[in-house]
Amino acid sequence: MAKILCVGCGDVGGTVAKQLAEAGHHVTGLKRHPPAKADKVNYVAADITEAAQLQNLATDFDTVFFVLSPDRYSENGYRAVYETGLDNLLNHFARAKQSPRWFFTSSTSVYAQSQGEWVDEESEAEPENPNSQFIRAAERKIIAANPENIVVRFSGIYGEGRGYLLRLAQQAPEVQKNPPCFTNRIHQQDCVGVLLFLLQQQANGKLLEQCYLASDDNPAPTWEVMTWLAEQMKCPPPKEKTTHSAEMNKRCNNQRLKALGYQFRYPSYQEGYLPLINLS
Repeated sequence: MAKILCVGCGDVGGTVAKQLAEAGHHVTGLKRHPPAKADKVNYVAADITEAAQLQNLATDFDTVFFVLSPDRYSENGYRAVYETGLDNLLNHFARAKQSPRWFFTSSTSVYAQSQGEWVDEESEAEPENPNSQFIRAAERKIIAANPENIVVRFSGIYGEGRGYLLRLAQQAPEVQKNPPCFTNRIHQQDCVGVLLFLLQQQANGKLLEQCYLASDDNPAPTWEVMTWLAEQMKCPPPKEKTTHSAEMNKRCNNQRLKALGYQFRYPSYQEGYLPLINLS
């Protein structure tokens, strides 16, 4: 069994840690405020933005999962996680001359394409947004640290406890209809599934790529998604927006991941949102 470090143990990272521990791996979870119930995970309380708090962290891990998001959606928040925190961790391992394999969770926000283009792992990733620039710089650091490290770019994550779009659909919002503005998403259970799948492929000796784009099979126009959600919840439909915006308008191609053999539990927003609507 492998010795695994999970940095960040929220909805996705915490589930990854729990499932790996239940499978018999030796799992350490790094979290500022560990849960009272450990679920077979050995939690270490530490803030990665404070290098001194990492001094006693072991370094003999086979694999590191970095599954963190900023506390604040601000430049300082992104710098804290993707620059200061990541540098502290990389330096901690470098000083010990240890180089575990990393799975680094990134975001499709690293793509600046905004005209409805299809993007994949080979597409240009030169974001204009400062926050996304921190993520892209972190990706480069991860690959530079070890060419066998893997970056996983998630699109918009949704699932239980992430009901923003459901709440928005209930408010009959103004939404762009024409030209269509495409959105991309992945259910949080598929986020967990993708990470565990890639780890298993690696353990099986499969030669993996350095980057995988993880998004469901159905990039869809925002108008279509919001109209469908309103119909399911028996709410007034969205109103057509009179001004047009080209921000965050792209279509994510997941064929590299699917060619490797991953099967999405929730291949489209319909399968993913129906159980959430029934819960609400």
